Amino acid sequence: MTYSTITGLGFYVPQNVVTNSDLTQYMETSDQWIQERTGIKQRRYFTYGKETNASMATAASRMALDRANLQPSEVDLIVFATITPDYFFPGSAFLMQRELGLEGIGVIDIRNQCSGFVYALSIADQFIKTDMYKTILVVGSEIQSSWIDKSTEGRNVAVIFGDGAGAAVVQATNDPEHRILSTHLHADGRYAEDLFVKEPGSSRPGRAATKEMIDEGGFDVVMNGNAVFKHAVVRFSEVINESLDANGFKTDDISLLVPHQANIRISEYVRQQMGLAETQVVNNIHKYGNTTAASIPIALTEAYDEGRIKPGDLICLAAFGSGFTWASALIRW
Repeated sequence: MTYSTITGLGFYVPQNVVTNSDLTQYMETSDQWIQERTGIKQRRYFTYGKETNASMATAASRMALDRANLQPSEVDLIVFATITPDYFFPGSAFLMQRELGLEGIGVIDIRNQCSGFVYALSIADQFIKTDMYKTILVVGSEIQSSWIDKSTEGRNVAVIFGDGAGAAVVQATNDPEHRILSTHLHADGRYAEDLFVKEPGSSRPGRAATKEMIDEGGFDVVMNGNAVFKHAVVRFSEVINESLDANGFKTDDISLLVPHQANIRISEYVRQQMGLAETQVVNNIHKYGNTTAASIPIALTEAYDEGRIKPGDLICLAAFGSGFTWASALIRW
């Protein structure tokens, strides 16, 4: 039987470091205020004219391919998760494909926000298990600094987000032990407006984007923070336990939990609720902020580079975000 396994990881973050103190130039805030509410000390912002969503994704992908000892030409499919594509259409997957010189292979764009990478990983897993493809590049990449409202009015959202990209090479294997064991995907559109950006949308009169839409705040992130927190802590635990139950494991069996880096308070609440030690959970939000679809592959790559992931370890990926959407993947490394 064919299974799938991760053979290479990579990430890229811009060199431009933006500290909490730097944000005081734009808004009324402080390092203490931000750290107490989010756990974030700094984040990375892209440099206009130097970096794009696709170029960051390409850099992360090249690192992952190098570590998998593969050439770009050996990739059969790209699954690309982002909510911040370089163009309204086509998606950044096409642009990254062009940069890698992979004209002709299929690309799939995923818009599942903070759960995007896990959704993309699940899609890759299914394609490989059905023997349609052998080598798939799974990417999460975001440029969020260019659209967040950096004024005092928008600070509750602006202080959270950063830019970056992460990638994983997923390949076919016959090894029943070291593989992606299962993935679990969920969504609930009843809460779509609790965390969303309204514009630009097609179901509007006239042009898809107008000055009135901008003036009315339609391009700003709307977030019901309390609702997001309450749902996140429940869904995180549910979807982690779902992956464990599906494979006959218990919480104690987890070697490392790699959650979406949304807010340190959410991660800490889930960790304590599940009885996990601090060493069992990856947290790097203090360095990069919330990079949405890129956060899990960035955190996973860093954890691997730090020696926190070893062959035989049971690794759980889990995410929750706008939609609402939540997902998990359980991996025997």
